[in-house]
Amino acid sequence: MMTLADFVKEKRNEVNLTQEAFADRAGVALTVIRKIEQGKENLNLEKVNQVLRMFGHTLAPVNARELSKNDKKE
Repeated sequence: MMTLADFVKEKRNEVNLTQEAFADRAGVALTVIRKIEQGKENLNLEKVNQVLRMFGHTLAPVNARELSKNDKKE
């Protein structure tokens, strides 16, 4: 499973944007992008979703039990 940090960094690199340029386009501070890409754990969910919406994604709660069941099926 890909981490949030890896996902954001990979997607940002796919569109050839620096952290600074991406932060500007996403409408967040550069520190938000840096914290996400460094894998920091204390993040503002609203800001994370603002970044993820740039790629058509959002973070949402999932049922860990259901996720675990699906992993076992594969």
